[in-house]
Amino acid sequence: MPKITDTQRETRRQQILDAALRCFSRDGFHSTTTADIVRESGVSQGTLYLYFATKDDIIVALADDRRHGEALLNALAEAEQDPLDGLGLLLELYGRSLDDPGRVDLRRVSVQGWAEALRNPAIQASIVGNTRAVQAQVARLIERGQQAGRIRADVDPAALARTLAAVFQGLTLQTALGERLDLPAVGQVMGEMLRGLFVGAAGEPQAQTPEEHGR
Repeated sequence: MPKITDTQRETRRQQILDAALRCFSRDGFHSTTTADIVRESGVSQGTLYLYFATKDDIIVALADDRRHGEALLNALAEAEQDPLDGLGLLLELYGRSLDDPGRVDLRRVSVQGWAEALRNPAIQASIVGNTRAVQAQVARLIERGQQAGRIRADVDPAALARTLAAVFQGLTLQTALGERLDLPAVGQVMGEMLRGLFVGAAGEPQAQTPEEHGR
């Protein structure tokens, strides 16, 4: 029997996760069974169990995969020489995800994951870990901005990062519920909220938001 390559193994694993995402989005975590995922993915029950021992393992794997994707976005932002450009890049990329039709299932499952985290410690640890990693990256960018004299020194980086994360989570919930967002309008409001936190070269309030600065 020919050996399965690493590429084939990863492809099969992703096939199962994609199918699980569709099932969870359509029917929810508790109503979805591993048999449903098997039918949706086209693999055998035995093949599924080669990759995931339980349904909860699949849920955690979906959260972990999202963390890896977010780590890439964080790295791109950190690579920006100007911290305001990095912060603006993060806001832009996360904002785009709210309006991406290809991420509808992911947004719906993300909201379900928050509820599931209230009863499942493993899922809670994964989701909270993901959120904290993003908040830590945003806080680092804010601290760099303060060191460069671009962001007010009296701003608490951790508190601002947590607030921005809460706004994004709230918008994610609204889109998952079927609300249509006017992202340009939301972005403008966010810019007005942040405007007073940024300073110019002379120490005066910065006229540009992170998004505007990056243009």
